[in-house]
Order: sequence, then C-alpha cells, then structure tokens
Amino acid sequence: MPAVRRFPGGGWVALSGAFIPLAIALAAWWVPDDADQGYSQRIFYFHVPIALTTYAAFSYGAVCAAAYLKTRDPRWDLRSYVGVHVGAIFGTLVLVTGSIWAKVSWGVWWDWSDRQLNVFLVLFLYYCAYFMLRFSVDEGEQRMTYSAVYTLLGVGLIPLSILAVRIAQSLVHPTVFTTSGAAMTHDMLLTFLVAFAGMLCLAAGMIAMELRGKRAALRVRELRRRLEGTDL
Repeated sequence: MPAVRRFPGGGWVALSGAFIPLAIALAAWWVPDDADQGYSQRIFYFHVPIALTTYAAFSYGAVCAAAYLKTRDPRWDLRSYVGVHVGAIFGTLVLVTGSIWAKVSWGVWWDWSDRQLNVFLVLFLYYCAYFMLRFSVDEGEQRMTYSAVYTLLGVGLIPLSILAVRIAQSLVHPTVFTTSGAAMTHDMLLTFLVAFAGMLCLAAGMIAMELRGKRAALRVRELRRRLEGTDL
C-alpha cells in the first residue's frame, strides 16, 4: 500500500487494473451475443466507455481552463493541458475501436453519412488543433489564456456529439440509453458499467501521472534557469 501511495495515480491505476480485465472477461464469456451483430457487438463494452471517458477528460480540461481564467493560477492551466492531452489519447482509441467495429459489423471503416461519427471527428480534430495553438505561442500568460479560451469554446461540441446519436437514429449508432433506462439486459449493463469504471480510473491515473511528470519537469527547468543565472 505505501508503494501505491508514492506512485502518482497509483490507486487509480490499480483500480483500472482490476476493472478492465474483469470487463474483458465479462464481455468475452458472460454476456450473450447480440441479436443482430452477434459476437462482434462485444466491442461496444469498450468503445462506448472509451468515448464517454474522452468526453470526461475534455470536460475536465474545460473546467480547469475556466478555473485558470478566474484565478490566473498556472496550476490550473497545467491541469487543463493534461486533461486535453489525455482526452486526445482516448479520442484516438475511440476512432480506432469504432473503425474496427464498423468494418467487422457493416463492412466499412467509416460512414460519412453518420452524423455522430462526423461530429466526434470534428471534436477530436478541434482538440488536436489545441496543441498547435498552444505551442505556437511563447510561454507565459498569453499562451495560458489562449489555451483556456480555446478549450472552453470546444466544450460545446461534447453535448452536440452526444445528442447526435439521438438525432441521427442510425444503425451505426443506435440509442442505447433512454429516459426509460438502458436498452440492454442486466448482465450487459453490469459489464458496461465495469468497463466504464475501468476507463475512468485509467484516465484519472494517466492524468495524475502526467501532472506529476510535468510538475517535476517545470521544477527542473526552473532550477536550471537559476543555475544559469548564477555566477559560479
């Protein structure tokens, strides 16, 4: 236990290490085959939780960006950057798993007529462009302000991406969660929730680890600057 506490995000990583293998086992051997797609539908238990975790990471980045604009504390800027970075990683996994699922089930890697796919791609590319904006501006308050405003402007795409599933009503992205509840059996829902918990824990652990690494790098850089400015 002490070793887990010293490791940044160790608790979250340990939880994800328990939830994700359990979800894989449940998806592979416990839940029944889908009536339409058969065994290939089991990727749903990972593709959708990864997508929701992507939204959560981008939302975390937006909340931290708003906190920076309010307080002008650089620590919030760093948290926002890490949140967007982790969200971009999970967004890449969404596109990869979604393309595999589409190819296996429908014979195409991408369906340009599907609104949800296109909206998510726009969201993903928007936040990928965040890094081009951030690193095209010199370090300082201006960079942090531009980054925070850009992050907040993009967060509006998240509810639009979620609503696109209901608007499209397509076979590629059927509406699973309604006001009446989840359109799945109890064993399917449990497997989905376990996988979702695992992805959220993994993202939280990644954010914690990256924050620790970025803070250490900043301290080393500051120490180097002080040493270079000191006559020895």
